[in-house]
Amino acid sequence: YGKKRLREIDRRIRFLTQRLDILTVVDAPPPATDKVFFGAWVRLGSEEADEVVYRVVGPDETDAARGHISLDSPMGKALLGRREGDEVHVRRPAGEALFTVLEVVYQPLV
Repeated sequence: YGKKRLREIDRRIRFLTQRLDILTVVDAPPPATDKVFFGAWVRLGSEEADEVVYRVVGPDETDAARGHISLDSPMGKALLGRREGDEVHVRRPAGEALFTVLEVVYQPLV
């Protein structure tokens, strides 16, 4: 069991080492801060009058509990390039949903 676990750890280390070589740190907001791009915090209103807040992040940073969604996810793809007031149709596993972009910022929303 120990050798198997060691191989798994080595495989994960190799994967992470390769990822580090291609990752880029994005530490500045885009020129057009009124649109949804990578790193944006987005407040959405849904058809059920619920408000949700998401942050658009890379696939390695996805964390649903914190509201971090991948830009490759259906929601992330639908949000990219949208502005406040835009309606967003999202095809999700739970069915289609309609959201309205209420706010786009590049600092955490509280």
